[in-house]
Amino acid sequence: MRRNVTITLDEVTARWARVEAARRDTSVSDFVGSMLRERMRQDLEYDRAMAAWLALRPAELKRAGSYPGRDEVHERGIR
Repeated sequence: MRRNVTITLDEVTARWARVEAARRDTSVSDFVGSMLRERMRQDLEYDRAMAAWLALRPAELKRAGSYPGRDEVHERGIR
């Protein structure tokens, strides 16, 4: 289902949108809709990636009473 939405743009932005839509052989409405869908997809992808990262168990740095040295951390990829 599609919904009508009214937006207000300054003249420069409106002109740019008309030109870009014409370059893509589409309407300004479809052009703006596709930009918003892409932004929504990126935001959702970012949110999923952030949630997955936050769910990771933190890496243990201190082993056997001492912290690893700089060289050891970089060689073994400990973060």
